[in-house]
Amino acid sequence: MSVEYVLREGVGFRLSSPAFGDGEAIPARYTCDGADVSPPLEWRGAPEATKSYALIMYDPDAPRGTFIHWVLYDIPASRSGLPEGVPSRARVAGIGVHGVNDFRRIGYGGPCPPRWHGEHRYFFALHALSVESLGLPPGVTADRVLAAMKGRVLGHALLMGRYRRG
Repeated sequence: MSVEYVLREGVGFRLSSPAFGDGEAIPARYTCDGADVSPPLEWRGAPEATKSYALIMYDPDAPRGTFIHWVLYDIPASRSGLPEGVPSRARVAGIGVHGVNDFRRIGYGGPCPPRWHGEHRYFFALHALSVESLGLPPGVTADRVLAAMKGRVLGHALLMGRYRRG
């Protein structure tokens, strides 16, 4: 799976986390070695015409190819961030609709690279969309979300964290 075909640079659109900086280590709390809760995220500078957001977190360094850790869409345009520990429910009021990750679960699944595989990079890709809803039910794959987003992406922001299991 590749997200490159939908990504367009959003001028001034930035994604960050108070838990870790871009390119820094993701704290164990947000991984399978900790509480495995989603990290808090914040964004600013989204395109003015944004009507919703979609977030996909992925690991391009997984042994069998890109691994999807989180799919969240229909995030209201009024939001400028996500709290720590977004509940792993199909629909989270005021936050959005969850897709299924490659752990075959709804919601967030934190970094959990094989101990023998070294450090992995984890990308949080936030897409600003021109529609309020992608019209998808809960539990769809990242591929379905990416297909529904095609032609509707106004911009994107990326945050990359790293994790290595001890």
